[in-house]
Amino acid sequence: MRKRLGPAMSKPAPLPSNDHYEDACDQAISMCGGNLRGAIKALIMANEYLEHELQQLQTATADGARTELSQADDRAPDRRKG
Repeated sequence: MRKRLGPAMSKPAPLPSNDHYEDACDQAISMCGGNLRGAIKALIMANEYLEHELQQLQTATADGARTELSQADDRAPDRRKG
């Protein structure tokens, strides 16, 4: 016997509107004086900057997690000395 899908599962989710992407493109081009090449270059540079920031945050998070684990190990009772 097959399960029937509930009403929420019977229809595909509507696709989001792309209007905000269109607006963002128009704004980027406008900020570069209508120069498409300049707008693309600016967006690539912004993306590289954000990728660098993300990498720094990931490194800091990993370093913090390692520090937390190390501190937790230091605080834990030594079970080998039983």
